[in-house]
Amino acid sequence: MMSLFKSNTSVNLPNTPIYDIKINSLNGSPMQLSNFEGKKILFVNVASKCGFTGQYKDLQKLHEQYGDSIEVIGVPCNQFGSQEPGSASEISSFCERNYGVEFLITEKIDVKGSNQHPLYSWLTKKSINGSINSSVKWNFQKYLVDEEGRLVDYFLSITNPMSGKITKHL
Repeated sequence: MMSLFKSNTSVNLPNTPIYDIKINSLNGSPMQLSNFEGKKILFVNVASKCGFTGQYKDLQKLHEQYGDSIEVIGVPCNQFGSQEPGSASEISSFCERNYGVEFLITEKIDVKGSNQHPLYSWLTKKSINGSINSSVKWNFQKYLVDEEGRLVDYFLSITNPMSGKITKHL
């Protein structure tokens, strides 16, 4: 059986720990999701040229206001309207210059389709996360994981990061 965490091939592994998934930061260095055990994580597929791009401001606000209890992680993706065409350095520069982003940003990945990254296989498949099936509809869809690495819920793009739907969990 192929391992979910060594390739983009997903297999059904019920209740696989999210902390075992490998993903790189925007600068290419490995991120250890296990560093966030004991803290909630909000994963958001982000894009620089989207109608929802202004949510970077509220993602940063969420990071500043609730950073002791939640880790905000932006996940660049170019699968929706080619709205994240930039390189890693362009994405980083855009986020810092326009929104003062200090929260973590990962490498650019696919969040759906045949090259779906294992992180998004975990987030979207009940057979792996043990909780909810979903599909990523557009940029800025959000997934909330609890302190023990369990998927709590997902929120469509129209849900503002500072919405009570999200902050009630913090």
